Amino acid sequence: MMKLSWLLLTSLLGLVASVPIDRSKEKKTEEAPPEPPDTGLYYHRYLQEVINVLETDSHFREKLQAANAEDIKSGKLSKELDFVSHHVRTKLDELKRQEVSRLRMLIKAKMDATMEQNVQIDHLGLLKQFEHLDPQNQHTFEARDLELLIQAATKDLENYDAAHHEEFKRYEMLKEHERREYLRSLDEEKRREEEARFQELRRRHREHPKVNVPGSRDQLKEVWEETDGLDPSEFNPKTFFKLHDTNSDGVLDEQELEALFTKELEKVYDPRNEEDDMLEMEEERLRMREHVMKNVDMNKDRLVTLEEFLKSTEKKEFSEAGGWETVDETQVYSEAELKRFEAELAAQEAELSRRAEQLRRQHQDLAERQVQLDAQKKEYQNAVLQMEQRKNQQAAVPMPAGAGGELKFQPQPPQVAQADPPLPAQSAVPADTLAHAPEQNQVEPAQNQPQQPPQPEVQIQ
Repeated sequence: MMKLSWLLLTSLLGLVASVPIDRSKEKKTEEAPPEPPDTGLYYHRYLQEVINVLETDSHFREKLQAANAEDIKSGKLSKELDFVSHHVRTKLDELKRQEVSRLRMLIKAKMDATMEQNVQIDHLGLLKQFEHLDPQNQHTFEARDLELLIQAATKDLENYDAAHHEEFKRYEMLKEHERREYLRSLDEEKRREEEARFQELRRRHREHPKVNVPGSRDQLKEVWEETDGLDPSEFNPKTFFKLHDTNSDGVLDEQELEALFTKELEKVYDPRNEEDDMLEMEEERLRMREHVMKNVDMNKDRLVTLEEFLKSTEKKEFSEAGGWETVDETQVYSEAELKRFEAELAAQEAELSRRAEQLRRQHQDLAERQVQLDAQKKEYQNAVLQMEQRKNQQAAVPMPAGAGGELKFQPQPPQVAQADPPLPAQSAVPADTLAHAPEQNQVEPAQNQPQQPPQPEVQIQ
């Protein structure tokens, strides 16, 4: 990989992972170059893609070869971006637009989770909180963007070691807290047995060969002999440096340095042993690398040059170093820190219990509400069923029909306003019949009273 990638992702940014080097005496077939380690930055992918695109430009590569770490960190190299090809600039522009879009989606998701949906979000104002790009220009990748990207990445991972140490301390305190809680749960006899077992594991873990001080003559000669398979009497620091500069870039970066400590770590830690904690091994590796950097890296650029390496071999400490104190031989935390940590755990557990009880009550309320809704639903279904039944019954009653099957309605008699009942209707009688009728049966017809014709039946076709 090119120098910029190593400077940014391994040296300037402090690699978070290291892979032990397995050197066999026989040369292996060509292998694909390893993927660069993940820096842990939330913009790691954007950083890596920008580096990959820049490395495709021949002009930028030439300037990069002549630049040192200080030129890169100060932003001097960023000015060379104005001279890269149009094709490269177009790709960088697209990468920036994608990164801005990704950040906007992250912002919206975060705001939606904590605010009302109809709240207007000031994306531009929120983008200013991200220091690895220029939010004022959201469409093109300029020299300012490269400068900000390098500065932000350097600053964000500058304190990685301190953060890792703090995380490891909390891990160790949690482990001890759980051990003590377990002992309290046992009776007296079981507690004594478990404590004796714990002390036996500690004793077995501490029974290991002497660990050499990282970067000392004894430590490097051991790598020279056991890893490189060379005669220890012919140890040569310059040859050793070139042999372990695996990417031939003229410096030993943090990954290459940590690979030198594999043999020392194997003396103390074995993944097959119950008493050996692999997280403690990684903390040990980090402490060893810090020790070498502190004593060898004179300009503090997180890279070891050949000149710095050779000067370190001339120091008195290089030849007269004593033994190395491992993690289990040092006090990682104090009893007071453990007490504070346990108080934090108790507070967190109380808060979780409170939230669990709140969720339980909400679940109970929802269950009761569901019962009520089911009852209402059943009532509505019964009402609808009754309405359907009445409708079906009414449809089953036959209506009077005419000769042709048509519906026939009988007219209703008109309502009479008088209180007295109406007289019975008189049937029409011929005049000659009335003339011969007896007098007692004669009824004088009313004057000027029209005769009512018979009303016909009303038929509905």
